[in-house]
Amino acid sequence: MKTVILAGGFGTRISEESHLKPKPMIEIGEKPILWHIMKEYSYYGFNEFIICAGYKQHIIKEWFADYFLHNSDVTFDYTNGQSEMIVHNKHSEPWKVTVVDTGLHTQTGGRVKRIKNFVGNETFMLTYGDAVGDVNINKLLDFHKSNKKIGTISMYNFGQNKGVVEVGKDGMITAFREKSDTDGDLINIGFMVFEPELFNYIEGDHTLLETESLTNLVADHQLAGYVHKGFWQCMDTLREKQRLDKLWASNAAPWKLWS
Repeated sequence: MKTVILAGGFGTRISEESHLKPKPMIEIGEKPILWHIMKEYSYYGFNEFIICAGYKQHIIKEWFADYFLHNSDVTFDYTNGQSEMIVHNKHSEPWKVTVVDTGLHTQTGGRVKRIKNFVGNETFMLTYGDAVGDVNINKLLDFHKSNKKIGTISMYNFGQNKGVVEVGKDGMITAFREKSDTDGDLINIGFMVFEPELFNYIEGDHTLLETESLTNLVADHQLAGYVHKGFWQCMDTLREKQRLDKLWASNAAPWKLWS
């Protein structure tokens, strides 16, 4: 089964780094967050990826082109007046990666529509290229299959990010208290599964997956929601990136399922 990763946006909310590279290529522990996402899917045995690139898409292509070289020890020998490269300790992932330029200003649904021919007529997974989590992919797939719907999205209670004020029915404040994980609403965190019928819900480049395609699936009773109760964190801001960096550096990254 193929995994499609949306990696074409501008990443304006983390412009401190995204002005130089696409947001999925911003690093956590010297590896792009895109790599971390792919490692999780690979942990569950899914090694074929389609990257929906756009903004600075050449950087993603060049990184994969040099991946083998970047992850091996290399000797450059010029002693004979020639350039000879000797690769030691060869290491590469068991991945097949297709990087597709899906346009600079294409919306999320339009990016998915553009890779239709690469997906083919089969079930596929879809996620965002800017968040990590310890989602159990096998359980997600089992949930999707059991519901027999066109789509399944993963949902997560991200919690309230501020202190909470409790108000009685008479409008009087009854308490101030600290935030709780039960205060927030469920949000779509990606880690989605779709049948190829999804493409029928995408008109073209202007279609937003989240507000158009998924909304229409809901109207047709064709979208299921899988609740994830583990770890999840997006990387929209520099502060969120720093949090992920800290977790990785302390060997406490919950999304690192691989050894």
